[in-house]
Amino acid sequence: MDLATIIGLVLCFALCIFGITYGNGFGVIENFVDVPSILITFGGSFMCILASYSIPEYIAGLKSITLTFKTSTQDVSSVIKKIIELSNVARKEGLLSLEEAAAELDDPFMKKGILLIVDGTDPELVRGIMETEMVNIDGRHRTKIGFWENLGAMGPAWGMIGTLIGLINMLQKMDDPSAIGPAMSVALLTTLYGSLLANWICAPVAAKLKSRNEEEIQVKEIMIEGLLSIQAGENPRVIEEKLKSFLSPGSRNAMNPEGGEMDG
Repeated sequence: MDLATIIGLVLCFALCIFGITYGNGFGVIENFVDVPSILITFGGSFMCILASYSIPEYIAGLKSITLTFKTSTQDVSSVIKKIIELSNVARKEGLLSLEEAAAELDDPFMKKGILLIVDGTDPELVRGIMETEMVNIDGRHRTKIGFWENLGAMGPAWGMIGTLIGLINMLQKMDDPSAIGPAMSVALLTTLYGSLLANWICAPVAAKLKSRNEEEIQVKEIMIEGLLSIQAGENPRVIEEKLKSFLSPGSRNAMNPEGGEMDG
C-alpha cells in the first residue's frame, strides 16, 4: 500500500474541511452540498470522458486509480544484480545455460529477452523486438495517464458550465433580492466541485501513474542493455558499471559492489 497517496489525498480533503468549518462549525458543510451542482460537474465530466473513449478503455481508465494505492514493485538495484548474476552464469557456462535460469524468473519481459538470446537471435533483432514491446507498454500506460489528465481538464470546464447555468437562473430572480445570495452560492459550487475533481483527484492520480510508468520503462531499458551486453560477452564488471549509469549517484552508492566479487 502506497502511504504517500493515501496520506496526501486524505490530508487534502481534511484541510478543505478545516478551511470550510474553521470559525463556523460543522453546520456550514451543508451549504457546500448541492445535488444539481454535483450532477452537472461530476456527471458531465465523467460522461464527456465516456464519449471520448470506448467502454473498455473507459473502464480500464477508471480502474487504473487503484494502481496509485499500490507500492511500486520496480526495484532497479535488484534487476541490475540479477543481470550481473546472469552475466556470470553465461560467462562461465555459456549462453545456453541461461535457459534454465530463465525458467526461474518472474518477469516475463526479461524471460522473453533471455530466450531470444538463447535461441541465437541476432542482437539487433533482439533489441528491436524488446523495444517494440516496451514502446507498446509505454503507450498503454500513457492512455491511462491521458484518461486522468483529460478528466482533470473536464472538471473545471463543466464547473464553469454549471456556474453559467446557476447565474442564468439567478438573473431570472433579480426581482427578489433575498434569493440572489443563495443562488450565487449554488452557482459557484459547481466551480468548486470542478476544481476539486481536477486538483484533488485527477492531477495526483495522473502524476503518480506517470511516475510509475517512468520507473517501469527505466527498468525495461536496463534489462535490454544488460541482456544485450551479456549476449555480446562483455565482462560482468563492465556490464555493472554500464547499468549503474542509469541510476542517480545516491542509488549507485546504495548498491553493494557485487559486480567485482562475482566476476570470475
